[in-house]
Amino acid sequence: MRINLICFGKKNDPFIEDLYLQYLKRLKHYTNFNSEFIQVKTKGNSEEDQLFNEYQKVIQIVPKESVLVLLDEGGKQFTSVEFSSFLQSKFNTGAKSIYFIIGSSYGFHKELYHQANDKISLSKMTFTHQMCRIFFVEQLYRALTILKGEKYHH
Repeated sequence: MRINLICFGKKNDPFIEDLYLQYLKRLKHYTNFNSEFIQVKTKGNSEEDQLFNEYQKVIQIVPKESVLVLLDEGGKQFTSVEFSSFLQSKFNTGAKSIYFIIGSSYGFHKELYHQANDKISLSKMTFTHQMCRIFFVEQLYRALTILKGEKYHH
């Protein structure tokens, strides 16, 4: 299964980008991983217009038969082991790809909430979108090592 991460916003912090690239190298040993960064014009747009524009971008990218998971503060929280089980359950569906999406500062358009298969939360705390990328790829890497029975987790 191909795992994809879609992020809205910028990737302008070199420290975070270096750390992100380190985890991308690690992930190559376990899965076919792709990440995509989307910038949507925000100046002069209302919150609703911005969310709709982001929604339009997502539906152009994500195939209908894919598993769609929103990284959302209102989503289910997992331990690392539980997240690895969640991933395994998605792998078992036979879907070709799974898309995780980190939304913009306004969250997600209501239609995207309706179309999502799941919502998960990285924490009850609020983080920058760039930090969420790091936390997500580290937890993805950790989950894959757990599934392989490797020692990274402990």
